[in-house]
Amino acid sequence: MPDENIVSDSLSLAVDFPPVATAEWEAAIRADLKGADYEKKLIWHTEEGIAVRPYYRAEDIAPPFPSLGSGHTWEIAEAIPEGPGVVRADTLHEEGAHAVLELQGAMAMAAEKLEQLPQHQGAKDLELVFAIGPYYFMEIAKFRAVRVLWMDLLARLGATASVRIAAVTPLRNKSTCDRYTNLLRVTTEAMSAVLGGADRVIIQPYGFDPHLALNVQRILREEVHLDAVADVAGGSYYIESLTAMLVREARRPAGSLTAAIAESRAAREKAVSSRRRTLVGVNNYPNPDEKVSEIEPAGSHTPASDGRLAAPFERIRARTAGIAREMGRYPRVLLLERGDPKMRSARANFCLNFFGCAGFDIVQSGELAPADLIILCSSDAEYLALAREICPQASAPVLVAGNPKDQIEALKAAGVEGFVHIQSDAGQTLTEWQNRIAGGKQ
Repeated sequence: MPDENIVSDSLSLAVDFPPVATAEWEAAIRADLKGADYEKKLIWHTEEGIAVRPYYRAEDIAPPFPSLGSGHTWEIAEAIPEGPGVVRADTLHEEGAHAVLELQGAMAMAAEKLEQLPQHQGAKDLELVFAIGPYYFMEIAKFRAVRVLWMDLLARLGATASVRIAAVTPLRNKSTCDRYTNLLRVTTEAMSAVLGGADRVIIQPYGFDPHLALNVQRILREEVHLDAVADVAGGSYYIESLTAMLVREARRPAGSLTAAIAESRAAREKAVSSRRRTLVGVNNYPNPDEKVSEIEPAGSHTPASDGRLAAPFERIRARTAGIAREMGRYPRVLLLERGDPKMRSARANFCLNFFGCAGFDIVQSGELAPADLIILCSSDAEYLALAREICPQASAPVLVAGNPKDQIEALKAAGVEGFVHIQSDAGQTLTEWQNRIAGGKQ
């Protein structure tokens, strides 16, 4: 007999989940923010200058694009395509271009290439090569946007043809530090390219065995079945909106592409150096047990002019190893924790990450101990008394973890030589204290 407690009426989505107007959602969000700035809290401003909202609805994608997938499974490849019919937009990415600049540059190069190709070859012989950036959903949208912009280009030239899109994992965001993190990076990159409709995907091994580069794609195909649906992102309010925004920005008249790429690169390098942009294992969350002597060379894929974002931090690590050879040991940083448990723990963890990026040996203790650099980790209210106690006894420079603005001068008078906090530029700060530890000899 059927259980009488089971409700027999079927669920009616229209009745049980009535439509909610956008104004109601916005009102609920602002109530939850409790006066906090909506723009600062919830709007993501991308490096392309696009403002991404926290949610999108059907009204945001009207009319949606037609299917922008390739319509067939992607080809697993090992080498980047070359030849007269190949447009290498991936080189723009390696030079520092963000998604919009890469799209604009690709279309400009494609137009020039079409004019150079013999007429009997036609546009169907063109293959556009794009690098795959680290922003997962943005990259899905970028590869979908390529097909829209390609149709724009053909309409402008009065041609009718198709295009092949190749996607390659870049070197720009790869590192010899914590090198197996590169395997995670290429996996998500390959996924975004496939979901965006790339026809051919090339994974460049960097710091891991080349056979793993092929196995990642085999897993995505044979076990994850990413080739089961064409244009899987089609109809997603979020992805469709990102696609439309990238298309809109890429259609805008561009000035000097070279200057724009240089500006984009400089901004990205600054973001990595200041740790506003994280490279796991490089400028944040380093492996404290990994020393530079254990880091293997990246291999044949390292370009002659190494413009990788991780390169400055790798040089800092290498310099620490040089200092260690001269000293007979690795420089030691003491995180001296005292006072308020919550504040001292939070600040010690911050400094563990911060100074760990230089490859220093780091010791945490509540008592003064031999070290080459001492970081006081406590609360703002307790720092002055702690500095007056520790600085006269210390034989190494003493720093404060934090930025107690109203006590800076008093702390300096007590003997504190520096401050480390969330606004500190890691590249500059680590280099500065390497210089002090090395005595300017390295």
